Amino acid sequence: MARRRRSEKRQIAPDLRYEDSVVAKFINCLMWKGKKTIAQNIVYGALDRAAAKLQKDPRELFHSALGNVRPNVEVRARRVGGATYTVPVAVSVDRGQILAVRWLIHYARLRPEKTMEERLGEELRSAAEGTGGAVKKRSDTHRMAEANRAFSHYRF
Repeated sequence: MARRRRSEKRQIAPDLRYEDSVVAKFINCLMWKGKKTIAQNIVYGALDRAAAKLQKDPRELFHSALGNVRPNVEVRARRVGGATYTVPVAVSVDRGQILAVRWLIHYARLRPEKTMEERLGEELRSAAEGTGGAVKKRSDTHRMAEANRAFSHYRF
């Protein structure tokens, strides 16, 4: 952890098709071994596939899926007097966004479809509808924070 100053946030250039920096971040998180073109083809194909099934704009569908997965609170471990408590903490907008991106990609990779484009398209579609593994992860996180609400006074 840096002690001198806060690290600067890098500005990510928007993606080519939708001119959206959040989609560009999603592509960068999906990318493996620097293969950005492959990641772009997967994301664009998945968005087109999901948008065709729901008859929605792909960019609008992506943001609604991300909004349904983005958490408001999470639990963090705090050590107080030799005991460790899981304390519910509010999530900032940036952290909530990156958690939603990670969860969408993780649960898309666990799906049974054949190609990654199909998996991601189905996960985005189900997230936009309010179902799926990533939305379940969000509800589990909120449920855990609600269960540990008694320890919220340990928040620093």
